[in-house]
Amino acid sequence: MLAWRRTHLGTEADRATFRTLHRASLAAPALREGLTTDSAERSIRHLRSLLGTPALALSDTASALAWDGTGQHHTEQAADLVAATLDRGATRVFDRSDLHCEQPGCPVRTAVVSPLVVEERIVGTLQAFAPYPTAGLARAADEVAQWVSGQLELAELDASRTRAMEAEVRALRAQISPHFIYNSLGAIASFVRTDPDRARDLLLEFADFTRYSFRSHGEYTTLAEELRSVERYLLLEQARFGERLRVTLSIAPEVLPVAVPFLCIQPLVENAVRHGLANVEGGGHVRIVALDRGQECVIEVEDDGLGEDPDKVRRALAGDAALDSVGLGNVDSRLRNTFGDDYGLVVETAPGAGTKVIVRVPKFAPGVRA
Repeated sequence: MLAWRRTHLGTEADRATFRTLHRASLAAPALREGLTTDSAERSIRHLRSLLGTPALALSDTASALAWDGTGQHHTEQAADLVAATLDRGATRVFDRSDLHCEQPGCPVRTAVVSPLVVEERIVGTLQAFAPYPTAGLARAADEVAQWVSGQLELAELDASRTRAMEAEVRALRAQISPHFIYNSLGAIASFVRTDPDRARDLLLEFADFTRYSFRSHGEYTTLAEELRSVERYLLLEQARFGERLRVTLSIAPEVLPVAVPFLCIQPLVENAVRHGLANVEGGGHVRIVALDRGQECVIEVEDDGLGEDPDKVRRALAGDAALDSVGLGNVDSRLRNTFGDDYGLVVETAPGAGTKVIVRVPKFAPGVRA
């Protein structure tokens, strides 16, 4: 049997394609952060390598953000090139009459300036400088500018997604029942004289619960932190309901470090207490289970309360704000936005049959870090 032996790395065209893709991949991470001075400075060297020009500049709609290569004394002229390109709204070629230079031998004698467009709005320009104009440079600069625009478009989508998720978390915080806060403080007050130690402990739990629920940083948290907040919530509700509220938790330790969207379990538990048990004579039972399922973590929140009309649940998951369900649609939306449509909520319920809400999350997901 003959051993396989590599004699070369493909044709010259193959190697050129690889080099192009590699240089683009080096520029992409910075551009995915949006068009700023920092991202321009970190990406411009790789972009100039793509074009092979003596100099390259990236600008916003006013002035140059970064320059790479020779002829940096032309940096101040970049602003005039930006203004002229914005007026036309398309790629422009500039010659020596536009790039005055008194330095002999300077290779910056012509410029191809292409607009960078995000959502049909020009946000800056890519400026390629060379000794003389060629049709090939004009086409190449325009192609690279379109690729850069695509990366900036993705950055804008990421930013929009982040803003949307932050808005959803703010909306969810606004849904935390004021009655829960008042009732918790009332329950704590009732123990001040009869059981001051318990009153103090409950007050600390209440402080930790509100601190976690209204924290201002991070889209994600660990399942361990989310469940600790759930425990605080249930301790406060048990202080009010007493033996009417029975709780069972069964948590696999392997899934505690899993990253999940902030406030994705606590609203489901609050929903179980409010709608499943609060109006049930004799109270009821809330069961919370977290299971290790290979590449996934499965969390179940179940109550044996009144149950719900499945059609009403479907409308709540679709975001019907008129329905009095604490954050079901909100949580479902954030899970899908974070992990994909395969990871929305699954709700099993019927009138008189209680409710089970199932949450599946991958143990590891790109870009999801607590």
